[in-house]
Amino acid sequence: MPQLKGLLHVVLAGWLWAAGVAAEPQRVRLPEGNAHGFLIVRTLAGEAIAYGELVQKPTRGLITSRLLLHFNDGSLYDETVAFSQKDVFRLERYQLAQRGPSFPQATIAFDRKSGQYRVRQQDTKDSEAKTARGPLELPPDLYNGMATTLMKNVPRGTGATVQMVAFTPEPRLLTMALTPQGEETVRLGKVTTTVARYLVKLELGGLTGLIAPVLGKQPPDLSYWLVMGDVPAFVRFEGPMFLHGPVWRLELTTVPLSK
Repeated sequence: MPQLKGLLHVVLAGWLWAAGVAAEPQRVRLPEGNAHGFLIVRTLAGEAIAYGELVQKPTRGLITSRLLLHFNDGSLYDETVAFSQKDVFRLERYQLAQRGPSFPQATIAFDRKSGQYRVRQQDTKDSEAKTARGPLELPPDLYNGMATTLMKNVPRGTGATVQMVAFTPEPRLLTMALTPQGEETVRLGKVTTTVARYLVKLELGGLTGLIAPVLGKQPPDLSYWLVMGDVPAFVRFEGPMFLHGPVWRLELTTVPLSK
């Protein structure tokens, strides 16, 4: 079952780059490999609004994961994360494109090797596009798009505090706190399994209240559900996929077969 890369590293913003809290990179307990899963996006009322897939594979010494979501209204969410996993997870490259009526228009790209970033954002089709590009030094504990990977690798019942970069369109650094919220036992027919819920909270150097004046609104918390056990796996994400966006639910789904 594929992992789902952390969402919400889209068009959030933070404070000054120096405001981030240094933390240790996450050690590798469960190395990632080939994975392919199909996904559905629903509103909280249960309406299906998008379908997509996550494809992950080793590529030139890195693990490359692409999340592609096609919305019913023609919108597109296309995110690619590339990372290494020698002893610790290390984000090497990140790209995001989102367009269509469901999203503010945005293209974001940065990578560790070049130390450069480029961003183009447009809130509405009638608003002026904002662009930025330049040098970007990535901390060792920077994990855009990798929240689920981290949850699978922290010791059971514990959390982690790492960092992510967001753009306004200039780069800003946020603290991303992953906190376990408890476990529950669920039954699938005669099969019993344990599902854990994690809460992801975005903060500015550990001071949550300082983000709102910069963003215009406090970012909402994000919820993830994972099957636990020897091989943890993604079950569900719930939260907005962009700042001020609606809360959506992202889950694994099956492939419909003909009779």
